[in-house]
Amino acid sequence: MKLRCVLDGGRYFEGPRWHAGRLWFVDCMERTLLSLSPSGEREQHAKFEDDTPCGTGILPDGRLVVLTMYRKRLMTCADGRLSLYADLSGIATGAIDDMIIDGLGRAYVGDLGFDMPPPPDRGAPGRIILVMPGGAARVVADGLRFPNGIAVSSDHRRLVVAEMDGACLADYDIEADGSLKFRGRFGSMKSPDGICLDQQGAVWVAAFEEDAFIRLDPGGRELQRIEVPGRRALACVLGGPERRTLFCLSAATSYEELRQRKSSSRIDVVDVEIAGAGYP
Repeated sequence: MKLRCVLDGGRYFEGPRWHAGRLWFVDCMERTLLSLSPSGEREQHAKFEDDTPCGTGILPDGRLVVLTMYRKRLMTCADGRLSLYADLSGIATGAIDDMIIDGLGRAYVGDLGFDMPPPPDRGAPGRIILVMPGGAARVVADGLRFPNGIAVSSDHRRLVVAEMDGACLADYDIEADGSLKFRGRFGSMKSPDGICLDQQGAVWVAAFEEDAFIRLDPGGRELQRIEVPGRRALACVLGGPERRTLFCLSAATSYEELRQRKSSSRIDVVDVEIAGAGYP
């Protein structure tokens, strides 16, 4: 499986979502919301002056929502204007990181439980906060070790979250009211970051410390691996007209270089056999 670069020269790309025929994502270090056309044309849609954007999601009405990490807010972007959608500063106990919005408009947000940079003795304080379409927010999962990428199945019955410190994926059943019921953990990889689901229920995982994008079946067995030597795997999403294009976001950086704000990010693509399903 040979990757093809479609965009280079960014700082730290995150939160990829396929929407309205374009790839939407953020550059965390540049604090921008961007999109990319199938022909490779990049467009900037918003600049975040006072915080770092990270996770993104799409509401049923087509509005894009962007999470900002430290002020703990969800912001909608429409016609280049940012508006407050939800303020989670009263419920989140740490920086918020990634999120997903399902087809019912429910936002699942990862609360790290600590501020960045991560403390060495952080344990498992991570949680998932559910934000309902009406704005009500509540904790629906806890005991997570650095919750990162989140994905929801197309039938809204399953949620998977990457535990970056836990080196695995946590699996949940979604109940009718949006609550989560823990099913178990599966897979084993170093520092899983962004994830997405496909039509066979398999999970594509960006394994940050393995410099690879890995596809796992629901039992945790590795099915495929795409390596990006010397680059940290950050996030991935299945998009394109038939959702068979895997967009792979990576960065040439390290933990030490990140502390110095040194990073060079790019987006590669590869066509896959099994199409994407669910959210993202």
